[in-house]
Amino acid sequence: MAETAEPTLVELRVLDGANLYFPRPAIKLTLEVSGLLSLPEERAAAVAGEVGLMAGSPGPPGGEQRRRFATRLLAHLVRRTAAAAGVRALAVRSRPGPEPTQVVVAYPWRRQHAAEALGHAVAGLADGLDDGGLAERVEAAGAAVAAVEPGPGPSLPVPKVPTVAVTGTNGKTTVTRLIAHMGRCAGQRVGWSNTDGIYLDGELVEEGDWSGPGGAARVLAQPGLQLAVLETARGGILRRGVGVTHNDVAVVTNISADHLGLGGIHTLDQLAEVKSIIVRITRAGGWVVLNADDPRTLAMRRLSRARPFVFGLDPDAPGLREAQTEGGRAATVLDGDLVVLTRGRVDRLLPVIDVPVTLAGLASFNVANALAATAAAIAVGLPTEAVLDGLRSFRPDPGQNPGRMNILDLDGRAVIVDMAHNEASLLALLQVARGLRLPGGRVLVMAGTAGDRSEELIRSLGELAARGADRVVIGEKRRYLRGRAPEELIGLLREGAATVGVTDVPDHPSELAGLKALAAESGPGDVLALMAPAERSEILAWLTGQGATLLDPDQLRARVRAAGAG
Repeated sequence: MAETAEPTLVELRVLDGANLYFPRPAIKLTLEVSGLLSLPEERAAAVAGEVGLMAGSPGPPGGEQRRRFATRLLAHLVRRTAAAAGVRALAVRSRPGPEPTQVVVAYPWRRQHAAEALGHAVAGLADGLDDGGLAERVEAAGAAVAAVEPGPGPSLPVPKVPTVAVTGTNGKTTVTRLIAHMGRCAGQRVGWSNTDGIYLDGELVEEGDWSGPGGAARVLAQPGLQLAVLETARGGILRRGVGVTHNDVAVVTNISADHLGLGGIHTLDQLAEVKSIIVRITRAGGWVVLNADDPRTLAMRRLSRARPFVFGLDPDAPGLREAQTEGGRAATVLDGDLVVLTRGRVDRLLPVIDVPVTLAGLASFNVANALAATAAAIAVGLPTEAVLDGLRSFRPDPGQNPGRMNILDLDGRAVIVDMAHNEASLLALLQVARGLRLPGGRVLVMAGTAGDRSEELIRSLGELAARGADRVVIGEKRRYLRGRAPEELIGLLREGAATVGVTDVPDHPSELAGLKALAAESGPGDVLALMAPAERSEILAWLTGQGATLLDPDQLRARVRAAGAG
């Protein structure tokens, strides 16, 4: 018998809701299979034969064919063990794991303790695949699983009120807040959750990042609820699954590079697969609100039983026509107005310039967010007048949309406080900054991000900031290092800036310190654009102490006109 590194259980994760593998609760096993990958070909074939797997040739050790064989063998081992425990026709899905020598196997569960016992039994069997007598050990493991007390069933909340789920890479918090605001304009008692907390009718119930299943459960438990709006982030989906059994409307804002390299998600296609889960559980009579300008998002309509309600900035985009042909609707901009299209009929809502969150039409990304929220609000049944009231009265300020393009005037300088942390949000920040720069003024950027982003992304942020601004400084985020040394993070940002010839990039020990440095070297007409996810409250307090005031919609329009005059 060959001596090999034996497979080990890397993780057994209980997914309480719809997940990457099934539209219902599942167990996810991550197994280290380096031993199986290195077995001689004849021994690997013998292991498969012992459990009745007709998998063809296992392929040579270490190759791609062997890795595919390993995923099939582990899935088959789960099925055989489940059958030995008396569970017939168990659905099992397997795929390569986050590391080259790992395999992920998933299966649905109805009783938690029994399902976990099955996972541990399979992991134990995998630890000795080449020990002989595998068929007998499978039967014994199955019998042991059958003897386990089954445990509780899933306790996933079943929404009793209209529920909107919102996901995407950028814009989901703004869209969540705007839909909730429209619901309140309709006189409804609205609960919503996002990365800032849990809210009921505008009051903060609990502060913190509640964009996962826990937030969904807390919102749906609020008394007297009439509408639920749930931000649904990637991390919560991967760790526990979606927090509700279904939704009435699903919104996907976009798919762009962020969090890649985390949780086994390395590509945009994989990220889209994760976020598409909320579309898969939209009820058949509901709607999926999708970005027609983003091919990965638009394609999600094929995964849902619900009707498509797409949105996009280009009124001639093919996706808008396709959705209407398929019995859906579209929201877009036509001749400067937000409009809804239904099989060729045009319903004009209001001019873009009258929607404060768009910053007088300057922020194209927030035009898209306004379209997404409008589509979702109409889809969930809110009256048109409430939708229009919401669009007119929702302000991009710290009260209604904290940390999202909050713009203040500081002695003639425009200061933008934003949560920008990835490439798309930085590009959006730069777009707004250039649109607010008065003739002769400069754009000064405070850059930075969390340490768990990839080296490539961190360098890219440094490059984008240097390319799009006249001055760049780094504001350190000590609370967001996440395992990376501060010096390394600073070095990667500087490397990115150096690719476009910018080498004078000073660093400051905090976001507030970075702002103070930029304020000291700036003057009237300049724009200070802050990537500030960590110290928003401290920054706003300091600015207020210096006499800064929020720009209201009329002042913003005036600043945009003055900036364009140059």
